[in-house]
Amino acid sequence: MNELLLDDVTIRWTSVSDMENNVYLITHRGTGEQLLVDAADDVPAIAELIRASQGDAQEPQIVGIATTHQHWDHIRALSDIVEKYPVTTYAGAEDMTGIAEESGVQITNGLNHGDQLKLGDVIIEAIHLRGHTPGSIGYALVDSSGQPVVLSGDSLFPGGVGNTWKDPQRFLSLITDVSERIFDRFPDETKVLPGHGDTTTLGEQRPHLDQWRERGW
Repeated sequence: MNELLLDDVTIRWTSVSDMENNVYLITHRGTGEQLLVDAADDVPAIAELIRASQGDAQEPQIVGIATTHQHWDHIRALSDIVEKYPVTTYAGAEDMTGIAEESGVQITNGLNHGDQLKLGDVIIEAIHLRGHTPGSIGYALVDSSGQPVVLSGDSLFPGGVGNTWKDPQRFLSLITDVSERIFDRFPDETKVLPGHGDTTTLGEQRPHLDQWRERGW
């Protein structure tokens, strides 16, 4: 289990399944409001993640469950978690049908680019990153300390953008969105928390953008 301690929020995450999916829990330290991101698998592991957050605020409480995209490996526990925590659910508007077909969960709030969620006074912005799936969403916040964080789902990893299955149009769409909507907007110190594997920063990845474009993946 990992954690990122900021002035306003604590972000905890754990890796689940043989695909090493990251499940994230954002807790507002003042209000206790929590957003769970990607109920990927392993309900007991998610329950342990939630238990570990009990000291992150006086009265922590899950108020929302967000999904980065519709792929099955990111939503295997979604139905069970929504049943246990019947709160507002969020996902990209264009992935809502796929999520419903795969998990049986009807997302309550479909997100478009620029839509906002709030945890206390912290704004979490939906960033539409088209290409890995039609409705892939990154979730971005800036703590009052000035620290930006992007939960990038499967759209941005250390070493490249997400899988677009050798489709040139999908790759162009994704690399363009990642470049314009993340790299052009956020500074180098931005922490990137991806859907699988290790965290990184935009500063670590920025020098490689042209290489990614040239190789086409």
